[in-house]
Amino acid sequence: MATFELFKRFFGPQERREKPRVNAREGTRMLIVDDSPTIVAMLRKFLQQNGYQTLEAGDAEKGIEIARAERPDLIFLDIVLPGMNGFAALRQLRRDPATRDIPVIMISGNEQATEQFYAQRIGADDFMKKPFSRAEVFARIERLLDVDLALKRPAPALTPPPVR
Repeated sequence: MATFELFKRFFGPQERREKPRVNAREGTRMLIVDDSPTIVAMLRKFLQQNGYQTLEAGDAEKGIEIARAERPDLIFLDIVLPGMNGFAALRQLRRDPATRDIPVIMISGNEQATEQFYAQRIGADDFMKKPFSRAEVFARIERLLDVDLALKRPAPALTPPPVR
């Protein structure tokens, strides 16, 4: 089978963008925390092809350690991990002054909407369901860019005070 045919089989047909993609600045550092070597390799390839640097961890504990030491610009955090799960890791990241402002995109193969809701409630900035496409990864990154093309956590939605 030809290389291109294998590529199409694994990654699907080439996607055409309706509008030009807006990328973060070259050299932006992203941490991938996932115990699946396939997911890590796929994200690494997508990100490095666009000039981003990647850091990697196969479990939450190592991911937190790397986040504290390296201060990445964005974290892709799987929910189901060996040992500590992604929800517990996210709580630790949000409580730590060194990591609380790093945007986090949670990823999971589970289709449960409750996971997405819970992830957002405890401080995730976005959620991606596995399997995901290259286009989805970059659309999620683009949503977190500020006017200077730096990754930032979105401002919380303003909610009116309760009526008494």
